[in-house]
Amino acid sequence: MTLIAILIATLAAGIGSVWAAALLMRMGLGGRHDGVGPQHLLSLAAGALLATAFMHLLPEAFESQAGAHDLFATLLVGVVFFFLLDKAELWHHGHEHSHAEPAAHDPHHGHHHGHHHGHDHGHAHHHHSPRAGGWALLTGDSVHCFGDGILIASAFMADMRLGVIAAVSVMAHEVPHHMGDLVVLRQSSANRRMALLKVSLAGAVTALGGAVGYFLVGQLQDFLPYFLAVASSSFVYVALADLIPQLQKRLTARETIAQIAWLIAGMVVVTMVSGVAHSH
Repeated sequence: MTLIAILIATLAAGIGSVWAAALLMRMGLGGRHDGVGPQHLLSLAAGALLATAFMHLLPEAFESQAGAHDLFATLLVGVVFFFLLDKAELWHHGHEHSHAEPAAHDPHHGHHHGHHHGHDHGHAHHHHSPRAGGWALLTGDSVHCFGDGILIASAFMADMRLGVIAAVSVMAHEVPHHMGDLVVLRQSSANRRMALLKVSLAGAVTALGGAVGYFLVGQLQDFLPYFLAVASSSFVYVALADLIPQLQKRLTARETIAQIAWLIAGMVVVTMVSGVAHSH
């Protein structure tokens, strides 16, 4: 039963986020000027991730028999690990393109292609080699989605409600990410359906990560609190090191209020999902 729930949740998070991104783009949402823009979606995702980490995953981990010192150490090591992972990906990307395009000297260029959610793919890849960039993007997405699946499985193994919350949070922060992916792939091909299919296949790898996570965590049940701490460190790192810095721009008072409102909305969504899941 738990495995089935994990597969359903990971498919919903992995493929559902791609289709949601495509739907928003078709509706004209996620644009830069009017309506719901990337900043709003990023704010929503950041709020959802922070609320999931601090209000659900970490409390669940600390309710176990594991020591607080060990869990905080795991959280710290996790944050540093994801930072180093990001640095390695940025170094690889910069090295790969430094001889191919002048834009590689832009100090913000590398960030758009980071392993952990380069949400501005669509605005940064106009000068990239479409074919090479597209396959590199899909490969990176697949690896990242696999990791998401393991994190969701860890949450499900602790508590079914926690798993649902983690899946919703992953889906929330993947939507703006996949919108950028679709823009990049559509630049390399006029076939929009093929672009959607490719990104959907990468998203489907989330289910594979969920299945592996189910058997891995099942064999290491005593280490479950530490898996939850690592999942928390991933969510916290993505929110604070990737999403929120993209929101740190000079805005009007109205835009700032909207940004804060969407951030709070992300937290409210997680709270509501928690309540609904708990009632069932």
